[in-house]
Amino acid sequence: MGTIHLFRKPQRSFFGKLLQEFRLVAADRRSWKILLFGAINLICTGFLLMWCSSTNSIALTAYTYLTIFDLFSLMTCLISYWVTMRKPSPVYSFGFERLEVLAVFASTVLAQLGALFILKESAERFLEQPEIHTGRLLVGTFVALSFNLFTMLSIRNKPFAYVSEAASTSWLQEHVADLSRSLCGIIPGLSSIFLPRMNPFVLIDLAGAFALCITYMLIEINNYFAVDTASAIAIALMTFGTMYPMSVYSGKVLLQTTPPHVIGQLDKLIREVSTLDGVLEVRNEHFWTLGFGSLAGSVHVRIRRDADEQMVLAHVTNRLYTLVSTLTVQIFKDDWIRPALMSGPVAANVLNFPDHHIIPMPLMKGTDDLNPVTSTPAKPGSPPPEFAFNAPGKNVSPVILLNTQTRPYGLGLNHGQTPYSSMFNQGLGFPGTGASQGFRTGFTSIPSRYGTNSRIGQPGP
Repeated sequence: MGTIHLFRKPQRSFFGKLLQEFRLVAADRRSWKILLFGAINLICTGFLLMWCSSTNSIALTAYTYLTIFDLFSLMTCLISYWVTMRKPSPVYSFGFERLEVLAVFASTVLAQLGALFILKESAERFLEQPEIHTGRLLVGTFVALSFNLFTMLSIRNKPFAYVSEAASTSWLQEHVADLSRSLCGIIPGLSSIFLPRMNPFVLIDLAGAFALCITYMLIEINNYFAVDTASAIAIALMTFGTMYPMSVYSGKVLLQTTPPHVIGQLDKLIREVSTLDGVLEVRNEHFWTLGFGSLAGSVHVRIRRDADEQMVLAHVTNRLYTLVSTLTVQIFKDDWIRPALMSGPVAANVLNFPDHHIIPMPLMKGTDDLNPVTSTPAKPGSPPPEFAFNAPGKNVSPVILLNTQTRPYGLGLNHGQTPYSSMFNQGLGFPGTGASQGFRTGFTSIPSRYGTNSRIGQPGP
């Protein structure tokens, strides 16, 4: 049986939590204006959809989708206010800034899906063009245009304002910018309005209204109903071209990429950090976009053993905080440990490893291929070599070189002071057999410095 919790708090449902957060946002007076515009947007959208059905105009339907996008932008603005009210929690340690990025991405993607739907419906209408009634076409155009412009200019939507400036320009903005430069050359006073580039949302609202006005005039004059389908395609393409750069930018933020325009600045700051006093190495640096206009990052800094960790941490944070608002710095001191190299068996009478330096010798060939006399590969039928001596073989065990420091007694090793002459004439012997101190190799059959093996371990004349 499970544990019975007598005083456990009841768990709220998802809609209960959503209602609680909505009340938190509604308590702020800044959100009252957004809620008012949202209510007006719903009323206008309802009337526009009815007029689209009565006029049978797909161009007006495509333009109504921009009003629905305005509703999504108002919801994004509410989410932005809610993000500023909430503090980071143990579950969401970086806060909720990525939620407004997700809202912008979802809004732009839905607008593009609506444009694709309009393109599909327009392709079907080219096969069988219906009759268009112009009774409410022009009225619906001006109602949608006035409400969209009033919404865009009255409410400061921080997420969309940042994305429209940071994202790349659309093809519509580029063409209008070329025309604006020519116009501003004639009338310089218009440069503050049209240059460097217009607001993409205002631009698409004006362009869509202009296409609907041309549609109305051509249908009224010549009953040319196909222009309605052509205008719908034009509005859908403009909508897709305007929303696509914003969805790409917000998608890169969701993928935690580093903005291209700050990579050079980050590299410069990393170089400055690596030149700080006490810093040896800066590695494992990773920076990503947390939200619109905020960077997060982590970096590992290796410092000297005598450096002050807190001082280095303060300097590193001070340098990187100009760009990276949320920074994690891990500092570790340089810990150099002398490695002990050992391979092969060690003599049983060598008990104190710190008093010995173990030098591994490489294993080149097996003992089956070697001649026990010459240490050269044995070839059947070949004549004996002209001369041979007992040179070290290639299949040897590691050589242990003893230190001249104090050693434990009772191991069969000679102790006492070594004469100065032994520094130049070192004795030779196998390790662990009690030979003189400080030998360099473990093979006694190698000729000594004076060309004979009989003076091993003795000082030269």
